[in-house]
Amino acid sequence: MTSQQNFGTHTFHTSFGKILALKENGVIKAKSIRYAKSERYQKPVPVEYSSSESIFSEKTPVCPQKISPLLERLIGKTEVEKFYADESPQFLTITRPEIFNENEKLPVVVWIHGGSYEVGCGDLPTSDPSVWVKEQNIIVVAVSYRLGLLGFLGGDEKRPPNLGLFDMIEALKWIKNNMGSFGGDPENITVFGQSSGGDAIAHLMISEGVENLFQRAIIQSAPLGFRNKRSRMSREFFQKTEFLKNEADPLKMTEGYSEFLPSLMKYGLKTSMPFCTQYGYSPLCSEEESLSKWKENAKKYDVLIGLNNDETAFYVKTAEEGLYTYLHEKILDVIVRKTTESIYEKPANIFARNYAQGGGNIYQFKIHSKLKNNYIGASHCIDLPLIFENETAWKTSQLLKDLPWEYIQENGKKLRSLWAEFARTGKISDDSERPEILEIRKI
Repeated sequence: MTSQQNFGTHTFHTSFGKILALKENGVIKAKSIRYAKSERYQKPVPVEYSSSESIFSEKTPVCPQKISPLLERLIGKTEVEKFYADESPQFLTITRPEIFNENEKLPVVVWIHGGSYEVGCGDLPTSDPSVWVKEQNIIVVAVSYRLGLLGFLGGDEKRPPNLGLFDMIEALKWIKNNMGSFGGDPENITVFGQSSGGDAIAHLMISEGVENLFQRAIIQSAPLGFRNKRSRMSREFFQKTEFLKNEADPLKMTEGYSEFLPSLMKYGLKTSMPFCTQYGYSPLCSEEESLSKWKENAKKYDVLIGLNNDETAFYVKTAEEGLYTYLHEKILDVIVRKTTESIYEKPANIFARNYAQGGGNIYQFKIHSKLKNNYIGASHCIDLPLIFENETAWKTSQLLKDLPWEYIQENGKKLRSLWAEFARTGKISDDSERPEILEIRKI
C-alpha cells in the first residue's frame, strides 16, 4: 500500500510517456492529458509517445463556446480566467485514489459531460469526482471533446458531422491502452454521461469502431426525445452557418451562429438543442436502423439508464421572463410533467424495453425530491451534485437553493455506492442500501 500525503506530485510511467500528476486530499489527479489532435473539420489523430514529461497547464483547456446564462443560474458562475479556448480540445483528466493496493486493478469510469453538445468540458469543479474516487476505490477519467459547429454540426465531406463522437472514441482507445499504467482495469470500463453526455453514450453503443472499448454504460437524463426527425433542421442550420466555416477565430464562430437559432423555432422543442449526433453519417447507422441496432448490441453492454422526476422544472419554473412567469403553479406542473415525459421519460422507457427484448442486462432508475419546500423538485442536473460532491463548487447553484447540503451528502453517498457497484459488477444487489430519493429496477 502507498502512503497518503495531503499535497505533492506523482509521476506515472506509461507506454504513452511520463505524466506528472498532483496529489491532493487523498487522490492523485493527472490533468489535461492530450489524447488526440485535430485540424478543423478533420477526424482526431491520436497523439504519439513522447520522451519528455507531460506537464499540465495551469489553465483548463476547453472547446470554444459561449457562456450560457441559463447554465450559470442552474449550476454556478464560470470562472473564465481559469480556462483557455482550444479548437482541438481533446484532453482528459484522470483521478485515482492515492491509497490503493498496487496489485489491484481498479474499475474505470469514463465521464462524458453534458451541455447540449454546445458548452462545458470534462474537467470542471462541479464534476470533480474526488469524493467518489476515494469512497469507492475507483478511477474516473473525464473527457473533453469538440462541441457546437466544430463537433456536432455537419452535412458533407468538407464539414462532416459527429466529429465529437469520433473524439470520444479516440479517448476510449487511449484509455483502453493506457489505464493499466494508472492502476485501472482495461477490461472493466464504464462510460458515464449526463444529459447530452448520456445521449452521446447511447449513440456510442451503436457506433462503428467501439468494439471492446467499454463494458458498461450509465446514462443519466439523456434527452432521447430530441434524437429523432432532426435531419431537416440540421440541414437548414448547416446551410445557414456555411459562411462561418472558415472564420479564423473560433470564438467568433460561436457568436455567429446564434442569430440563426430563432429561425429554427418552427422545428419545435428540439430547437433548444440545435446540435446533436446525426444519423446516416459515420460512425452511426440510419435513424430507421437505430432501435434494431441497440437491440442487436444489447448483450455487449450492461446499462443503467434513468432520469429525474421533474427534469424540465428549473427551465419552466424559474424563467426570468416570458409566458411562464405569469402562469399558475398547477399549469406549470403540467408543463413540467408533459415535457419531462416527452423528452426524457418515454424515450428512456422505449430504449429500456427494446434493450431488454434484445437480451440486454439493463436497470432503469428515477430520482425524486422528497422535500416539501423544494419548489422545483428533482430537476435536470440534480443528479450531478449527488455524484460529484463538492460544496464549494455548488454553493452558488440556484438548483440547490432550497436543499440543505446535508440532504445532498446523505443521499449522494448512497447513490455513489450503487453506481460504483454497477461499474464494478454490472449489477445492483437487492440488498444494497438505496437513498430515499431513488426508484430503481431491473428490466
